[in-house]
Amino acid sequence: MNSLSRVWWTAKAVGWDNLPRRLLQAWRVRGGYLRRRLNPPDFSDEAFAAAGGAIEAHQGRLWARRVERFLPSPSPTTLRAVVGDEPWLNHVVRVAQTAMEGDYPYFGRWGGRLGWPPRFNHDTVDGADWSVGVHWLDSAFPPNPPGDIKMVWEPSRLSLAFVLGRAFARDGDERWARAFWQLFDAWVEQNPPQLSVAWACGQEVAFRLMALLFGAAATLGTPFATPARLRAMTRLAWQSGKHIQININQARMQGNNHALSEAAGLWSVALLFDELAEAPAWREQAREVLAAECARQVYADGSYVQHSLNYHRVMLDDLLWVVRLGELAHQPAPQPVIDALKRSAQWLLEMIDPVSGRVPIYGANDGANVLPLACCDHDDFRPVAQAAGYYLHRRRPLPGGPWDEKLLWLWGPGALDTPPQGRQPARAFHARVGGYFVLRGQQSWAMTRCHSYRDRPSQADMLHVDLFWRGQNVLHDAGSYRYRCREPWNHYFQSTAAHNTVQLDGQDQMVKGPRFLWFEWTRSRLLQFALSTGGRCGCFEGEHYGYRRLGGRLTHRRLLCRIDDAYVVVDTILGEDRHDVALRWHMCDAADAASGQTPERAPAPPDKAPGRGWRLCDDLTLSLIAPPGFAVSLSRGQEPPAVEGWQSRFYGLKEPCPVLSARAHADLPVRLVTLVAPTDSTLDFDPAHIFNPAAPLLLRGVNDAALADEIERTCGGRLQVSRD
Repeated sequence: MNSLSRVWWTAKAVGWDNLPRRLLQAWRVRGGYLRRRLNPPDFSDEAFAAAGGAIEAHQGRLWARRVERFLPSPSPTTLRAVVGDEPWLNHVVRVAQTAMEGDYPYFGRWGGRLGWPPRFNHDTVDGADWSVGVHWLDSAFPPNPPGDIKMVWEPSRLSLAFVLGRAFARDGDERWARAFWQLFDAWVEQNPPQLSVAWACGQEVAFRLMALLFGAAATLGTPFATPARLRAMTRLAWQSGKHIQININQARMQGNNHALSEAAGLWSVALLFDELAEAPAWREQAREVLAAECARQVYADGSYVQHSLNYHRVMLDDLLWVVRLGELAHQPAPQPVIDALKRSAQWLLEMIDPVSGRVPIYGANDGANVLPLACCDHDDFRPVAQAAGYYLHRRRPLPGGPWDEKLLWLWGPGALDTPPQGRQPARAFHARVGGYFVLRGQQSWAMTRCHSYRDRPSQADMLHVDLFWRGQNVLHDAGSYRYRCREPWNHYFQSTAAHNTVQLDGQDQMVKGPRFLWFEWTRSRLLQFALSTGGRCGCFEGEHYGYRRLGGRLTHRRLLCRIDDAYVVVDTILGEDRHDVALRWHMCDAADAASGQTPERAPAPPDKAPGRGWRLCDDLTLSLIAPPGFAVSLSRGQEPPAVEGWQSRFYGLKEPCPVLSARAHADLPVRLVTLVAPTDSTLDFDPAHIFNPAAPLLLRGVNDAALADEIERTCGGRLQVSRD
């Protein structure tokens, strides 16, 4: 790619409409404007007093008014009714105790040794200590950073405040209140305004403020919430609002959830600290940003601009917070915020596994969980789906469970009195603007993606397929791991090779640019998406053109057909000449399998077509049928230089996972067939024309004439059924 093309794609990747913001930000940084506006003395206690910061004697009265406009703490009795003792012990008490013993929680999954009170600017992974006392403009983003900055941003989000506040609300044990205010004191002491990397990102400032407000409100009536501490908390809220207001252009130029989060932070300060002189102006600025960004970032079908399920949750948490605080303060959120919340909630409800609450680990996953208000695993999305779904209809969309705690904190005990809707996800769901397609059986469901990018992509994963079976994510995305680490890991998890799709010539579907950017964005076309009249068969077919840059009009076409709870995947690679072809399936591992078994060879009955059957779990088998000359193999935890067989369900952690692949240097066109079916399924393929891309695929073992008719009609002739 020549220099001119790289410049063009860089501009497209950051967004043509955001170029003026980018140029403005570059001038503000390089010209010294931002340094002058974010001058530490301007955030001092004297500056706070001049902005309307009240003296200590008035803090009790002001905070009593604040909590009237904040999320009320549920009664201990109500909390116990929603969450049993065992999940509470595991997800709240032990987390708090472990943190106070020096192992701080990271990304909802693992702990790092920070001591107590925590050393917030210490990176426990890379062993680095980030600078304090130096302006973040000089320390946060050096050419050779000492480590992944997210490893110090994560503890400074102070998500532990949610744990401590919830613990005190239920148990009334003052050690939790004492610990919260110790946490607050330590953070303030270690992070003077603008003089640590914790101030480098306005989104981090907003998340921290949300957590602190929750903890302060929950523990307000304790002797640890002294007038001096309450004034310090008010001062930090003012400092946070001032920082966000000055530098929100940095967030808006990114065109992603940063702008929503920072506007949510500014909205919080304006509504809850209305004695501050800047509060009215901040409220209107937050209102303007929220309205504009919601209209742009949340697509008309409810899917999200960042192509990520985890960032979809971040967006929903931001909007739930904004809407609820607005209701409590009698300041309704802008209508575009409400509309975006409703359509994005509806979209998410179609993407959740009804057994486990998990969603595909699709797209970038930085481990964020903005409002961790339920005793559920980090990757369980039922808390946010229940809360957002309730906002849609003022009824719970999901059955009751510990995930109701988040709903309780946001909307109070009255929300729990509403009966669950008994809602069932659609058998065939499409969000065509975002390019998401879902097919559901009685015990399974599959998601795939077919999209021509209109906004910056994060991973090279077009036509990837995720499959859930009885709550297990049996075929999955590899995840993200970390945003900054050594190669090849920095690139691997974003690459085509880390997804359940076809790779050609060892290349990604797009050209990798610097940091988070991709060039030559994938274009795709939907060929068909249908559900049979009887509902027993659903069909998706689409193709993408990401490899056209390699010559020969290369096209990857994928057919995904659901027949009851069996799935047929037909991959056809169209084009000319010989190319390296690799099809991969990332499979569940022993730790994720209900049977506790690692995927193993399952011998195919003699009457089946040539192929290799692999047992995904006790009652589900995958058969990968490849033409002669293809090598079919299983890899797991293969180290550099040829990385293969890894997954990262949680930020900062990677672990081996089995990957089944079929590879060859083959003449095009070529066709590969995958069948995922229950072990008692009779489905099979006629071997006569199975590898001929021009011929229909002949399916055997369908012993129901009505179902056979459904399959042929729904798949538009791509699949035909043997009537022998």
